[in-house]
Amino acid sequence: MQVRTRAAVAGGVVLLLVAVVGIWIVVRQFGEQLRLPLTSRTCTVRADGEVALDADQMANAATIAAIGIQRGMPERAVVVALATAYQESGLRNLAGGDRDSLGLFQQRPSQGWGTPTEIRDPRYAANRFYAALKKVRGWERMRVTDAAQKVQRSAFPEAYQKWADESEVLSRALLGEATGAVACTIGGNPLRRGQVATAALTRGLTLDWGLAATAAAADLTSLTIAAADERGGWRYAHWLVSHAQDNGVRKVRFGGLEWTADGGTWDRVDGAAAPAAQVVAEVVADA
Repeated sequence: MQVRTRAAVAGGVVLLLVAVVGIWIVVRQFGEQLRLPLTSRTCTVRADGEVALDADQMANAATIAAIGIQRGMPERAVVVALATAYQESGLRNLAGGDRDSLGLFQQRPSQGWGTPTEIRDPRYAANRFYAALKKVRGWERMRVTDAAQKVQRSAFPEAYQKWADESEVLSRALLGEATGAVACTIGGNPLRRGQVATAALTRGLTLDWGLAATAAAADLTSLTIAAADERGGWRYAHWLVSHAQDNGVRKVRFGGLEWTADGGTWDRVDGAAAPAAQVVAEVVADA
């Protein structure tokens, strides 16, 4: 009887371990789809396809894309970076992960990616990813998953490919190839308001896009950014909408269209409302 009991316990332990491993594999492979209920996805991106994200994911995606362009990387690199962050973290700046993995790309301090504090900085993490990708010979001709794997060395080398389509949609929108393509509905109290918000947005535009000379707060509740062309204007406009939640952005206007936080959509406005070469944003005033 004792032998049977031991055998039953051992069998139960084995089954439990198999179940745990199975759950881990499913979460690793499909975790993004399991983690994110549709009700939390307040941003919609439409650019020859459609992607739904929440505000945090949207802001992180916009920063990843902007850093790629600031580094002079081609659009393909942005697609690879977004697909990698999709798979590794669900486009979230995670405080932990497998072993000592951290951040958007689950980079590991023990593997020389930087300090924990550095890796948790989305801009630092994106810069390190692009720098590593650039060193991969022939990455431009590889499948998205193969290029990502050369950088990440994942136990699931094929996992990145399932995010290629979503990442291409995000890339087209965030790089200004589509008009009014990023639309978010913003609710609740913003983290920042007034002058604090415009200062944070100005700093963000400087760090993400390198716009130190052209992005300046016009007053306490508005921001004006010069755009060299229509594509550049939509890059900045979509970036502002992507970062609207924390910074209390209530309106963004460019190219005869205006996005409002309450409505969450881009609508046609009088063409004289803003100069054609400028993106204008308004933030929530101080209470």
